[in-house]
Amino acid sequence: MKYYDKLIFELSKEDRNGFSLPENDWQETPENIPAVLRRAVPPDLPQVSEPDAVRHYVNLSNMNFGVDTGFYPLGSCTMKYNPKICEETAAHPGFSGLHPLQPASTVQGALRIYDELSRFLCSLTGMAAFTLNPFAGAHGELTGLMIMRSWHISRGDLKRTRIIVPDSAHGTNPASAAVCGLEVVQVRSTPQGIIDVEALKPLLDDRVAGIMMTNPNTLGLFETEIHEIEASVHAAGGLLYYDGANMNALLGKVRPGDMGFDIMHLNLHKTFSTPHGGGGPGSGPVGVAAHLKHLLPSPAVHCRGGFLTVEDQPEGAGRVSGFMGNFSVLLKAYTYILMLGKQNVRKVGPYAVLSANYIKESLKDCFRLPVPALCKHEFVFDGLSSGQENSVTTLDVAKRLLDYGFHAPTIYFPLLFHQSIMIEPTETESKETLDAFIDAMRSIAAEAATDPDILRSAPHATPVRRPDETLAATRPKLVE
Repeated sequence: MKYYDKLIFELSKEDRNGFSLPENDWQETPENIPAVLRRAVPPDLPQVSEPDAVRHYVNLSNMNFGVDTGFYPLGSCTMKYNPKICEETAAHPGFSGLHPLQPASTVQGALRIYDELSRFLCSLTGMAAFTLNPFAGAHGELTGLMIMRSWHISRGDLKRTRIIVPDSAHGTNPASAAVCGLEVVQVRSTPQGIIDVEALKPLLDDRVAGIMMTNPNTLGLFETEIHEIEASVHAAGGLLYYDGANMNALLGKVRPGDMGFDIMHLNLHKTFSTPHGGGGPGSGPVGVAAHLKHLLPSPAVHCRGGFLTVEDQPEGAGRVSGFMGNFSVLLKAYTYILMLGKQNVRKVGPYAVLSANYIKESLKDCFRLPVPALCKHEFVFDGLSSGQENSVTTLDVAKRLLDYGFHAPTIYFPLLFHQSIMIEPTETESKETLDAFIDAMRSIAAEAATDPDILRSAPHATPVRRPDETLAATRPKLVE
């Protein structure tokens, strides 16, 4: 073991420190602090010098993988590169120094960005109004479903407590619906991977509040029957909810509002290139059609004679966040849109589609392609092609890919296929990067046929090797 591979507690030496604090001008002593605020036992902190502490955390950071480190083809998550100008904007003292309780008169610039970003999103999606308050995609789903329920309740249509969700949906869809008190009804997909319209129609009774779907779906396929679905759901008195997680494929080309959706959320931390992962930060703005604007949550930004105000929505869905969302994330998305401009934002979707189809066509002889149709931003393999499996699983392929320096794609999702490998390259990767990934995947397929043990024992070159995932689930080591 290298010296700096040791844990920071192993480097600790008694009475060693890397700081020097000034004397306490207030003459506070532990005895002057109320007993209720004192620790019963001193904190067990490592005693190390500043260089040891810095090296420890820098070395830990070098063990992490991120989109700044390499290619991150995580299907459904849209892990695109984040331009650094977006980070610089969000870190500007004029923004980072704001306080959410400041009077509106002192934050007109920030409110203008909130208002303009809302208008940008309306233009890109075809919706009539947006709230930027939800903190994440699933939070946006819950907010949108609350608006859906409020709409039906306001019209006295109290029986509508069922929500239809495709079997290809993101897992957050049924989860959000359940949290909102809705009964989830699943509709199956056709062998071509899109919603079975004939299976949908019998489900559309007077108990249906609406349908949740994304287009393109999690197989990366465009729902070609969207107009018939829209007409059928609306004729039955339901609303259409658009899960915007896959909006990157359509950005600048197709708008959910034009497809007939009434409510949608966007993942700013996906489509609009804001860093995400590890639980945050995120942002899940919710857009609605004109007849639902009054049901958006509070607070909302309004322009009164050129002056921007923050006001409650008397008929809205209440407050879904403490203030007005993750403002730093909104700043990054705002900068990203301005950086692209009207012309270049139209290129995002087509380049994402081109990248995905390039990889799919380059690998379909090595990996099983259950739906060979033209994909959009992502596609799904069902494990290795026939004759190359040799008892090698999707998990083995993913682990071996780490040895080649690439992050693994999403695996075992969607649940439609037993050995799913979901790949999304995004529009930000060069052809050279895509070619290197393709070469690695082809090499892994060849290894599966000739030396499967190297895959089953992978990874071999990472700081943490393959854990026993079954043991971790059945006998977890929990901190007391």
